[in-house]
Amino acid sequence: MFINKREITTIKFNKIYKILSEHYKNQLCAVDKYNDPFKVLISCIISLRTKDEVTEVSSKNLFKYASTPEEIIKLSPEKISNLIYPAGFYKRKGVQIFNISKILIETYSGNVPDSFEKLINLPGVGRKTANLVLSNGFGKDVICVDTHVHRIPNRIGIISTKSPEETELALMKILSKKYWKEINHLLVLHGKKICTPISPKCSNCVINNYCEKINVRKSR
Repeated sequence: MFINKREITTIKFNKIYKILSEHYKNQLCAVDKYNDPFKVLISCIISLRTKDEVTEVSSKNLFKYASTPEEIIKLSPEKISNLIYPAGFYKRKGVQIFNISKILIETYSGNVPDSFEKLINLPGVGRKTANLVLSNGFGKDVICVDTHVHRIPNRIGIISTKSPEETELALMKILSKKYWKEINHLLVLHGKKICTPISPKCSNCVINNYCEKINVRKSR
């Protein structure tokens, strides 16, 4: 029976998913530790340009004081910024978190919308954050693409895309829908621990045999 190229790619990537799922069983990234839509949204905002361990501490610090839009707007943007320090761009994020909370109260009765279109209209919320909220907060089948999810599938040779949005659409065609919600945190963990942008630890990689090592760079 003839199997076309896409079917071969689908079989390969679904196998890669299962290997990574077993290898990183019970391990979560900082933003994956919440399932409340508001906490997912805010922790994802805090995580931008910020290390995972800092995101976790900063999010916990903020949520001790305020964990709902109504509680957030009782704080000043300066107070929010101080609570999430030393997250990257903490002053800007403090203002952003305050403004988002205010919009949620005024427009959505204090609830986070479960619509992609409405989420990306919130200040500073892009495609990645919106999809993470839909996935982790609402349990919807979407693929959240960040730098790791964009880099690794291109590196191993299952797709050839130029932008995160292209990657999202390409992965949706070859990965079983039941795996969409999980692929982000698996590739993020793998990208942080093994498949780093420069000098990846290929000898320790559980999917090394499936990788074409496209654009693998060594440190000088």
